[in-house]
Amino acid sequence: MNHPSNPSGIDPAARSRARRRALQAIYAWQMSGNRVDNVIEQFRHEQDMQIADLGYFEDVVRGVVRLHEELDAAIAPFLDREVERVDPIERAALRIAAWELRERVDVPYRVVINEAVEATKRFGAEHGHTYVNGVLDKLAGTWRAPEYSARR
Repeated sequence: MNHPSNPSGIDPAARSRARRRALQAIYAWQMSGNRVDNVIEQFRHEQDMQIADLGYFEDVVRGVVRLHEELDAAIAPFLDREVERVDPIERAALRIAAWELRERVDVPYRVVINEAVEATKRFGAEHGHTYVNGVLDKLAGTWRAPEYSARR
């Protein structure tokens, strides 16, 4: 049953956990080069995946792996270095957020950016979240221009 303040029926906490797990899975994929199915299977067996949004997790991971070259090309103009030289946690967060900005227009851009920043604070380098925030703010201004302009 949908709650009046959440008419979509989406559990934001489960979605956040799915994004955090997706960050870890994308990181693992970037570092290992394993097939996406193997990476997903590894994370599917983890205990707390049961309380995450498993469908969203799989969509994000598969989407990022499938489109990573296009996502990297979109992110590149807003970076101060080559994509491959970006810290792996920050790169994973940027790729996930770029995928969400492009493919999940039902998710407000501010939610996408906030989730990426929070995950980077949790798993990344000390000031990595400020870098991620700056890059994603510029990308959102390009890819979500009408929504971005309306919220300014």
